[in-house]
Amino acid sequence: MLVQTILSQNTSDSNSRRAFESLLASFGSWGEVADASVSQIADSIKTGGLGEIKARYIKQVLEEIRRRRDGFELDFLRQLSPGEARAWLRQLSGVGMKTASCVLLFSLGMPALPVDTHVFRVSRRLGLVDSKASVEQAHKLLESLVPPGNVYRFHVLLIEHGRKVCKAQRPRCDECVLRESCPSYDLTVERSHD
Repeated sequence: MLVQTILSQNTSDSNSRRAFESLLASFGSWGEVADASVSQIADSIKTGGLGEIKARYIKQVLEEIRRRRDGFELDFLRQLSPGEARAWLRQLSGVGMKTASCVLLFSLGMPALPVDTHVFRVSRRLGLVDSKASVEQAHKLLESLVPPGNVYRFHVLLIEHGRKVCKAQRPRCDECVLRESCPSYDLTVERSHD
């Protein structure tokens, strides 16, 4: 999940999926990936975009995990609090708040809420996060608002809503089931009619 999330940065889901499949097909194990050169890794993930940068992060992350843990398993993070587990992951090169939260939520089932561009946009439009809040602040605020048992569902539904209805450009406010309670509804509809 950690490698998949690194590959998903700044690219489409289909491109990152192809890059991940190509990486797995090119190497027999995570150890082989860690031992490969950056250019070999980059060549195998070129369909995902930013190959050299992502290859460097992947190599550094795998080497660091192997050095610290004598292997590549991250199950030990389940024994930590979400905050401690996230802090451990964020010490790795190229692993920020969103990447760490994705690993914790999707791989380890921990209530860490990743804030991607859709979650950030929709939560700001709904007034859940102040318009001046940073993405880092949004992570902390949304995690404090959403009950732990609902984090996964909240994350997935906000992404879907952001992709299909509350789009960055030309949001479909008239189709939105949340328009009655959305503080951005009147402003967005007025702007679209100007």
